[in-house]
Amino acid sequence: MNAPRIFDAKHYESYNTAREAVVRNTLSDISRQVTLRTGLDVGCGLGYFSSLLNSLGLHVTGVDGRQENVKEAARRIPHVSFHTGNIEDPRLPDMGRFDLVLCLGLLYHLENPFLAIRSLHSLTDKILFVESMCAPGTDPSMQLLDEFHAEDQGLNYVAFYPTESCLVKMLYRAGFPFVFALTTPPDHTDFHATKGRRKARTMLVASNSQLDTARLALLQELNRPWDIWSIPAKPWRLQLSRLANIGRKFATHLRPRSLGARKAK
Repeated sequence: MNAPRIFDAKHYESYNTAREAVVRNTLSDISRQVTLRTGLDVGCGLGYFSSLLNSLGLHVTGVDGRQENVKEAARRIPHVSFHTGNIEDPRLPDMGRFDLVLCLGLLYHLENPFLAIRSLHSLTDKILFVESMCAPGTDPSMQLLDEFHAEDQGLNYVAFYPTESCLVKMLYRAGFPFVFALTTPPDHTDFHATKGRRKARTMLVASNSQLDTARLALLQELNRPWDIWSIPAKPWRLQLSRLANIGRKFATHLRPRSLGARKAK
């Protein structure tokens, strides 16, 4: 009998139970509108969600960056195809396209989450579930953090945590026409804000077609102005500052042309 692994720990069980209930219920609604036959579990770990998708009747492939996880997942779930692969490798989309893609608990462990999301879009034919730790704040930004050395951390032990609005923006910019929030997030404290603690995680659904279910709410992309240095003390002052900056850039652009024109004469 093989010894328990880090992903068998109690706190992972609580995460996976909460995630599974949401994934299962949402897929039940989605499957009435979209036919799902194939599934890809990216960052599959020991295959918990690969097994779930297989039990729902999908032909499933699991991918993980650590070979030891792939070997253990294949031992536990022999009827699923598992492969070693890094979502940050631009060759990974060569695997093809899948009706349903899951990327749970992986994105925030990566150095290049936007690159990963572009790969996820290339791999997704219909629906993507993505779940991530999220940095505090409402702006579409990311924070670069150090990770400790353990087998449930990133391959390089440095991570970019996106804010939730940043994750939404990246999904839209990668090419998904629809990005949804869950109206009822997973039943775990990390997915809910309290008086003393911000929400630490989010789970979103990105789709290549419109979905009509009470479990999902369409999100809008938050636009971030280029002028991040201005102090937004008052709306009119911010607007005036932007106009002044535009005027300075325009004047700088014109000045070399006028000098050149004079020399030519």
